[in-house]
Amino acid sequence: MKAIFVSKYGAPDTLEVRSIPDLIADHGQIRIRVKAAGLNFADCMARMGIYPGAPPTPFIPGLECAGVVDAVGHGVGPEWLGRRVVAPTWFGGYAEQLLTTPEDVLPIPQGKSFEQGAAVAVTYLTALHGLHYLANLQEGDWVLIHTAAGGVGTAAVQLALLSKAVVIGTASASKHDFLKKMGVQHTIDYRTQDFEVEVARITGGKGVRIAMDPIGGRNFEKSYRSLRRGGVLLMYGLSAAAPTERRNFLTVAWEYLSSPRFSSMRLMNDNKAVIGYHMGRMTGERDLLRRECAEIAALWEQGKIDPVVGQVFPYTHAADAHRYMQDRKNIGKIVLTF
Repeated sequence: MKAIFVSKYGAPDTLEVRSIPDLIADHGQIRIRVKAAGLNFADCMARMGIYPGAPPTPFIPGLECAGVVDAVGHGVGPEWLGRRVVAPTWFGGYAEQLLTTPEDVLPIPQGKSFEQGAAVAVTYLTALHGLHYLANLQEGDWVLIHTAAGGVGTAAVQLALLSKAVVIGTASASKHDFLKKMGVQHTIDYRTQDFEVEVARITGGKGVRIAMDPIGGRNFEKSYRSLRRGGVLLMYGLSAAAPTERRNFLTVAWEYLSSPRFSSMRLMNDNKAVIGYHMGRMTGERDLLRRECAEIAALWEQGKIDPVVGQVFPYTHAADAHRYMQDRKNIGKIVLTF
C-alpha cells in the first residue's frame, strides 16, 4: 500500500510517499481501505516537530480518515465488509489502509461522500466536546469562535447555532460572506481589528459566555478578558507557534512563555473558568469518546450538521495541502484523497 511519511522534521517537502506492506486485521479489528483523509493543523505542527506526543520520525501523519471496510479479523462478523465508515486515529491516517475496531468508527450516512466523512471526526469531536461537555453550551449563550471558517471553526459554528447561541466569529475579511451565509451573526477581521475591542462593542461591554481559542500565546489573555462573569475559555491549540512552514524554536518559546498563567484567586474573583483540552490525549476515555461519536453520527444522519469540505488534494500533493493550510487559505476542511 501507499502511505505518506514525515521522513524528517521541516517544511511540507519533507512529506514523502512510500510503499509499505499491506496491513493485516488482527483479532477484533477491521481494515479500512482509505478513500479520504482529513488534514488538521496538528498534522502541520507534527511535521514541524512541535506537536506534543507525535511519534518520532519517520511516521505517518493523519488523525482521521474515511473509507470502506475491506477486511476483518477473527471475532468480527462478515457483515462489516463493505461498510462505509469514518475513523478517528492517533496518527496513521495518511495511508491507503488503516486498522481499527468496529467500536471506534462512525457510519457514513447514505448520500454523503468520503470527503465529507474525512471532515467529521476531529472537527466535530473537538467542537462538541468543548462546547457541550466542558462549557455546557445553552440556548442564548454568546460564543466567540476563533478561526471560525476553518475545520473546527465551521463545526463549532454549526453546533453553536444548532443550540440557538449567538456567534461571533473571527476570520480574515475574505471569509466573512461565507460565515454570514452559515448564520454567524457577527464577524471580526482578526487581521485589521482588535477582537477584544470588537467583542466589547458587539456585546455592549458584557462579553461572551464561551470563547474557543486554538491560537494561544497572548491571544488566550485577550480571549479571557472577552468573557463575561460565568464565562468559560476553551483552549485547544497553539497555532501561533507555527506561523510559517518551518519550525522556529524562538517563536515556539515566545508563544509558550507569552501564554498567560491563570491564578486560582484571579479565577475565583473573576468568576471565570479556563479549560485546556487535547482530544488526542483522551484515549483513556474511550467510553466518553464513543458516546460523543454516536451523538455526532446521529446529528449527521439527521442532517443537523453538514461537514464543510473546502479544498481537496490528491494524496500525492500532500505538501501542497499543508502549504494551503499554513497560508490560512482554507474555508472548512482540507482533504486528501486516495
